[in-house]
Amino acid sequence: MSRQRYRSAEERFRRELQRNLLARPGRHAFILVLDGLKAGFNVAKILRSAEIFGAREVHLVNIGPFDPAPAKGALRKVPVRRFDSFAESHAELRAAGYRLFVLESGKRTSLCEAVLPEKTAFVLGHEEFGPSPACRARDDLAGLSIPQFGETESLNVSVAAGIVMYEYVRQWKSSSTE
Repeated sequence: MSRQRYRSAEERFRRELQRNLLARPGRHAFILVLDGLKAGFNVAKILRSAEIFGAREVHLVNIGPFDPAPAKGALRKVPVRRFDSFAESHAELRAAGYRLFVLESGKRTSLCEAVLPEKTAFVLGHEEFGPSPACRARDDLAGLSIPQFGETESLNVSVAAGIVMYEYVRQWKSSSTE
């Protein structure tokens, strides 16, 4: 039963990816890079928020098929690009003039203090393991953290994604790249 359900989720994912070819970039220039997240509930929820906040596109790095249902149709609306390695996504973003910010708890620069350039790419890593070793090896990524006041080690990655997207939109308010 669960294997059959997985196949149907994978089939839905592949069908939604075909529809994604018609997706248009959002009104803002920011891009999300989801680096090695578990192909589960969080990826779809992040896509839903990315569409709502007007992301230009979302890069899925080393992320397999997932059930698109929690995205509530956002996979059809926000462009998604799949990469086999962080290096590929990184190279394209740098060539396009993007400044990359990796989100990690404990980084010195607080999101509240950061001045985000229009061409910002937020890198979000696996909840348990953080960004991939390939991402950590880069010295041209700025580290950002979201201030936390409780004792829990970190926020859920989909919640963290929503916070950074909100801050970007707050700083760039009515900006439109078109």
